[in-house]
Amino acid sequence: MRAVLTWRDKAEQCIYDLAFKPDGTQLILAAGNRLLVYDTSDGTLLQPLKGHKDTVYCVAYAKDGKRFASGSADKSVIIWTSKLEGILKYTHNDSIQCVSYNPVTHQLASCSSSDFGLWSPEQKSVSKHKSSSKITCCSWTNDGQYLALGMFNGIISIRNKNGEEKVKIERPGGSLSPIWSICWNPSREEHNDILAVADWGQKLSFYQLSGKQIGKDRSLNFDPCCLSYFTKGEYILLGGSDKQVSLFTKDGVRLGTVGEQNSWVWTCKVKPDSNYVVVGCQDGTISFYQLIFSTVHGLYKDRYAYRDSMTDVIVQHLITEQKVRIKCKELVKKIAIYKNRLAIQLPEKILIYELYSDDSSDMHYRVKEKIVKKFECNLLVVCADHIILCQEKRLQCLSFSGVKEREWQMESLIRYIKVIGGPPGREGLLVGLKNGQILKIFVDNLFAIVLLKQATAVRCLDMSASRNKLAVVDENDTCLVYDIHTKELLFQEPNANSVAWNTQCEDMLCFSGGGYLNIKASTFPVHQQKLQGFVVGYNGSKIFCLHVFSMSAVEVPQERKKRGETNNDLFLADVFSYQGKFHEAAKLYKRSGHENLALDMYTDLRMFEYAKDFLGSGDPKETKMLITKQADWARNINEPKAAVEMYISAGEHVKAIEISGDHGWIDMLIDIARKLDKAEREPLLMCAYYFKKLDNPGYAAETYLKIGDLKSLVQLHVETQRWDEAFALGEKHPEFKDDIYVPYAQWLAENDRFEEAQKAFHKAGRQREAVRVLEQLTHNAVVESRFNDAAYYYWMLSMQCLDIAQDPAQKDAMLDKFRHFQHLAELYHGYHAIQRYTEEPFSFHLPETLFNISRFLLHSLTKDTPLGISKVNTLFTLAKQSKALGAYKLARHAYDKLQGLQIPARFQKSIELGSLTIRSKPFHDSEELVPLCYRCSTNNPLLNNLGNVCVNCRQPFVFSASSYEVLHLVEFYLEEGISDEEAVSLIDLEAPRHKRENKWQEITSNNSQTLRLDETMDSTGDDDPFTAKLSFEQGGSEFVPVVVSRSVLRSMSRRDVLIKRWPPPLQWQYFRSLLPDASITMCPSCFQMFHSEDYELLVLQHTCCPYCRRRIDDPSP
Repeated sequence: MRAVLTWRDKAEQCIYDLAFKPDGTQLILAAGNRLLVYDTSDGTLLQPLKGHKDTVYCVAYAKDGKRFASGSADKSVIIWTSKLEGILKYTHNDSIQCVSYNPVTHQLASCSSSDFGLWSPEQKSVSKHKSSSKITCCSWTNDGQYLALGMFNGIISIRNKNGEEKVKIERPGGSLSPIWSICWNPSREEHNDILAVADWGQKLSFYQLSGKQIGKDRSLNFDPCCLSYFTKGEYILLGGSDKQVSLFTKDGVRLGTVGEQNSWVWTCKVKPDSNYVVVGCQDGTISFYQLIFSTVHGLYKDRYAYRDSMTDVIVQHLITEQKVRIKCKELVKKIAIYKNRLAIQLPEKILIYELYSDDSSDMHYRVKEKIVKKFECNLLVVCADHIILCQEKRLQCLSFSGVKEREWQMESLIRYIKVIGGPPGREGLLVGLKNGQILKIFVDNLFAIVLLKQATAVRCLDMSASRNKLAVVDENDTCLVYDIHTKELLFQEPNANSVAWNTQCEDMLCFSGGGYLNIKASTFPVHQQKLQGFVVGYNGSKIFCLHVFSMSAVEVPQERKKRGETNNDLFLADVFSYQGKFHEAAKLYKRSGHENLALDMYTDLRMFEYAKDFLGSGDPKETKMLITKQADWARNINEPKAAVEMYISAGEHVKAIEISGDHGWIDMLIDIARKLDKAEREPLLMCAYYFKKLDNPGYAAETYLKIGDLKSLVQLHVETQRWDEAFALGEKHPEFKDDIYVPYAQWLAENDRFEEAQKAFHKAGRQREAVRVLEQLTHNAVVESRFNDAAYYYWMLSMQCLDIAQDPAQKDAMLDKFRHFQHLAELYHGYHAIQRYTEEPFSFHLPETLFNISRFLLHSLTKDTPLGISKVNTLFTLAKQSKALGAYKLARHAYDKLQGLQIPARFQKSIELGSLTIRSKPFHDSEELVPLCYRCSTNNPLLNNLGNVCVNCRQPFVFSASSYEVLHLVEFYLEEGISDEEAVSLIDLEAPRHKRENKWQEITSNNSQTLRLDETMDSTGDDDPFTAKLSFEQGGSEFVPVVVSRSVLRSMSRRDVLIKRWPPPLQWQYFRSLLPDASITMCPSCFQMFHSEDYELLVLQHTCCPYCRRRIDDPSP
């Protein structure tokens, strides 16, 4: 409700009272000692009336419009005609306070401070009655039988037409609450007469004629000066000391302010049978307002909710015409309705109602939730679980408990909003903005989707049933229809104020405007019929229209027969089919040449037997199609077994396989697969797919064999990890080797069987992958301090490089890698013992072994130190073992070297203590530990600057791979022209040697034993030509290898020679044992040398070579 000022004027004196002529054309005001007569239409002062000598307090117009009366402080009452002429005057003993005409008999009641008089035109005299207190106000009942008088002492006296008191009402405030204004409700619909009473105890109260109070007193918080009803009694106007006029319901609920003034309001009245209000003030201001009651309503499909009497909500079912009233007893500000939800916004809260049941015709609502909070909003929308508040550019989504869940900020003012359905809690909203943008918003999504943007502001929106088209009414009254997906404007129509799509028919919409209802179907011209109001919904053949406050349904016939259609048989056939006369319809379809429509009708109705009869012995293609349709139907009604059989008989094998596979019917699939011809690849492949899916690889393999799809068969074996079958297939068809070994290797790797995976890659010819797996394994082993594994993997890497080196293009690079990896393998193999010694509490090796290993490592680590090998650990081990074995000089040297390295905290104390205690030992090494060169018999220093070679003859030492002692072996080379095969055959000959006396002498001195050849003996008598070859030129810095001829080879014994038979492109290596009685064993796989006793013990421990892990039962070298 809002009040619009129509006109305003200002008199010089206070306006105490006013009265409208019953036809509403004139307004009489009491201003000072004059009456002012105004034209209500434009506020023109028609005439001032002079007759009273003092201030005029009251004025009243007779119901018949012939006379009006005025009462003044000069104690006189003047009767005036409608022509503004004074015709009669009578007086009282005191100033006149109020006058009132009987609505039926036109008897005039005039009240003064001490009495009241009753005058009628028929009577000559005025009958007067005394009053115990000053009468401030009076009012007649509708039927004119009783007059209520309001007193200054807080008493209300109800009199009959003769002035006799019938009821006396005493207000609780007494004289402290003077009655200032009273009025009977003029409504004819009320069963009882209701008197509204306003007193200066600042209360508004209601009474029955009997004197019984209705409800409780309502507090006003101001002193009321005037009270009046609207013509039909639906609203009350109250004005007074709060300098404004307030609008109340007939029950006393405040609805709002009509107009704020600058001084007290002494009088306010409603123009008869209208919504115009006039207000008179203390300062002489006269204001004339128009009250505009906006329509507050909501519509969802066939339910329409609207506000009634400002405080009630009526829900109307547009189809059944049922209505239900919900009394809120407060001003209803907004209404929203959606499915079974109804939201009502009141000044301080929002009520959410729901239907009692899901019945479409149920009209019983109950309160579901209350959100006790004041909200400012222009539009309100309700969904299944949320309410949406729209305030200018902002949209807020609240749960029913009042919690704000989401907020959207628009670019422009929101002009239209509508719920377009969706799952509960995820509904879609259609929003139209003033800038022409149209958006779709989902309640559960923060991001708005822009459907389209047009140039003009949106007034109304609707979306078609399938959500493919959008109808918009813009501010220029144009209805525009767009395709949502392409954003294309399909058509536009002028003179529209509202639009709605048909909820059942996609291509039908209607729009209203210019006094017409327009209906448009597809691309046909617009159909028009007269209609006042707005179209708000279109459901089937009913269009819902709102005119002022009433909603009506317009029935629109929808004809089926198209214009220009001449085939009556076809039309009748359709009619018969809709009436249930199917056989007659089929005959007519056949007669009109539309057998396909008859078949469609029978199949749609699932009358397959009738359809078969109708076809007879017709086209087998048609019969097949019919069986397929029947199978489709069986499938839809959940009869899959029957459907499969029908599909098979119709030759639709793919569909039959699909259903059988989805239901897991293996037997059915086997039957189909075995019956199918091998040429029918697609259905057979589908069978195989389902066999695989249903974990029956055997049948899948059988199917692949049937169609000869070996690649798929290999794939199947690989997927099901049936490696033996895959390998067998790979042997027969080498082209699939890659397809088998690569996945096999990957599977092994995934199952942590990396070594086997590496071999499988190697076997598949994927050298790069094989090397990559090994490199990764090696790196992991080093990082995890598994140095024996690292040694093994490096050895394997070196052997793979040797394998790849057979390719001439990669020979040199791969041989370099081979030597590098062999070297690393030896280092890590040795360092494994050092690492265990330094990290673990118990030692697994003899001190001599650890001593030899640490020396071997230090001699080998001349350049870069490989990852994981610690020089600190090696020197620490050497220092400790040297000290233990009596090599004090070497121990001191090791401790000195440690001082220049970063030492871990755990060794710090031990090294510092060792460094100190070693200084108490002699500065020399035990001679027992000094290594001997078996070629030149030179004693070598324990720490050799040249590395693992003799300082004298430069012959490389050969170490045992377990104890790391120098072995009594000397490497020799073949003369040019001697092949490996010839050399082996010459050695195998074993030429006989002459027996000779043992000329060796044993000399024992302190701490050493020496074997020496008797010098007196002629050296030319030595019958071993190899020992002669051992001699070399003294003092040379270059290494001179031992090179042997055929004769020397022939003289060698097979058991004294060890041969490292490297695969090509490497040369074989030959070693001669100089102490044949001390047995040496060489591993045939990795060619590492061991003392035979050590090797046998290690093989017994590990069941394999400790270096290359070749198993003792493995026959391959």
